[in-house]
Amino acid sequence: MPPMSRPDSPAPRRTLAWRATALRAGVRQAASRERLLLAAKSAFAAGLAWMVAQYMPGPAANYPYYAPLGALVSMYPTVADSFQRGLQSLLGLTLGIGVAIAVGTFSGPTALAVALVVGTGVLVGGLPRMGSAADWVPMAALFVLVIGVNGRDEFSLGYLLQMAAGVAIGFAVNWFILPPLHYRAVTPAFKRLRHALAGQLEDMAAAMTEPWPPSHQDWAEREGILAQTAAEVRAAVDRADLSARANPRRRRHQRDLSADLADLRTVERATFQVEDITDVLASVVWDEHAVASVPPDLANELADALAATGTVLRTWGESDDVDGHLDGAQEAIDALAVAVHGAAVRDAPVAAAASVSLDLARIVRGVRSRTEGQPQA
Repeated sequence: MPPMSRPDSPAPRRTLAWRATALRAGVRQAASRERLLLAAKSAFAAGLAWMVAQYMPGPAANYPYYAPLGALVSMYPTVADSFQRGLQSLLGLTLGIGVAIAVGTFSGPTALAVALVVGTGVLVGGLPRMGSAADWVPMAALFVLVIGVNGRDEFSLGYLLQMAAGVAIGFAVNWFILPPLHYRAVTPAFKRLRHALAGQLEDMAAAMTEPWPPSHQDWAEREGILAQTAAEVRAAVDRADLSARANPRRRRHQRDLSADLADLRTVERATFQVEDITDVLASVVWDEHAVASVPPDLANELADALAATGTVLRTWGESDDVDGHLDGAQEAIDALAVAVHGAAVRDAPVAAAASVSLDLARIVRGVRSRTEGQPQA
């Protein structure tokens, strides 16, 4: 039986440190300014909905608790989501009421009737473009069938009216009180990805001038990290775009989201190209069965082109001399292309170097098109 780890051994300490870090990150996220604002607005909307519910006419006044629920289900971090999810909730509620009335006309709340309304509700919820309405159809059908057994029409009307009032109040609160614009996360997300791509190219450049095989291979194992970072950039841009829709604060806090989307397409292409370069060079260095190789006399030109393109990505959007860096990278790539051509004349294997040269040229061309404000092909 293997000896048990002591509490003060390195592995448990690392595990505890990781858990503590994750806990602190979770607490910071839960107590972020954005989350606190959403909590305050949700609380205010729910309280206001409860007050308004007391004055609803007719049978609706008997079901005031559904108004705060309606406010809650319509309270989302963005105005567009708030409007869409609120309408979807009401759509699902209406369809569920219809299912319950149709079944309840012929049967009371028996086991068979419950099974029938839930099954039918799930099927109806599977219709295209239902969104969050899909969850409300079977739930509303079940509530109306079981809870409203002694006054189904009255319960259905009160349920729908109170939920509609709550949804309207929730949307109004979200629209009028500091509707959030998620612009701040876009620039740092772009920067993280550009620097990650630049670091990858620079590490590969350093590896090209080391004695082969290179002494470190961490750069060959980062594809998952690059893809994840690129996904974070897309999420940040999409979230900013969604938060700006129907947001009255957009006029006072303007941002060219179309430019962000164009930059996103460029940096996603650059990520794909850097991943392709990584695959090619990792195969050349460590794959025993690789058919491609890099002639030793191309190593310096290859390293220069990789490093220069890394500088372009690192300084894009941060340096006033990005055009100079682009010109320098293009010169290095041209020099690599000339060296590749010379090696090909000598019948040296050049497929790997040529592939890398093509990817680097695409990266530089993409960044140049964005810095010059030109649409990409």
